Amino acid sequence: MTGKVFLIGAGPGDPDLLTLKALRLIQSADVVVFDRLVSPEIMALVPAATRRISVGKTAGFHSVPQDQINALLVKLAQDGLTVARVKGGDPLIFGRGSEEAEELAAAGIPYAYVPGITAAQGAAASTGVPLTHRGLATGVRYVTGHRARDAELELDWASLADPDTTLVVYMGAANMAEIAARLIAAGMPIDLPVLAVGHATTPREVRLPSTLARIAADLAAHPIEAPVLFMIGRVAGLYAAAGLPLPRDLRAAHLRVVGNG
Repeated sequence: MTGKVFLIGAGPGDPDLLTLKALRLIQSADVVVFDRLVSPEIMALVPAATRRISVGKTAGFHSVPQDQINALLVKLAQDGLTVARVKGGDPLIFGRGSEEAEELAAAGIPYAYVPGITAAQGAAASTGVPLTHRGLATGVRYVTGHRARDAELELDWASLADPDTTLVVYMGAANMAEIAARLIAAGMPIDLPVLAVGHATTPREVRLPSTLARIAADLAAHPIEAPVLFMIGRVAGLYAAAGLPLPRDLRAAHLRVVGNG
């Protein structure tokens, strides 16, 4: 009998932000297939007896290529297993969940999406920086700062360079110098506030306040371990006033605001 695959968003990392549906499915699955961005705190909720398969990726290195992940999900379901395919954030926002769904559908495998809180929302809540704010930002856009196989970033820079819109860049640390330069060339102010957030909502969260002109140099001086999210826009200037503390574990001395903050 064919099994089923649940494409689950684990949220930004804080286990308290996991949905009840996601938790129920993770704890009842026969096997959990998980990405590198799924936090250790989330993985600690997986029952000890449940089979786990890591298919993590880092920039420039894919321990399991995507086509093999697709084939793995199909094979596990064909073996009659209930599969929790767990991804950081939301499976439909830069999570490649729809690519996996296409393969499952082609193989006649039942599947369902389980949404998760995407990293931008988690970082906004954790830092106190709103994604929209009256008088500062009337909209928000999410873009990826990384392309597969290190392909050139072919974004609509003129469209993105809108001072009335908050721009959130996922996976952009390696290309932030180019991203900042392209936005400035398209008309964004050089002093536009930027807030880089690493490991948002977890005890490892790090924040780097900067500006569009300085962010690449500040990031080089204060490297942040991936995953890193960049909030670009006038709303990022509210960070200091928000005054929200880091999600601090008092034993974790490495939690910090780095750079000019």
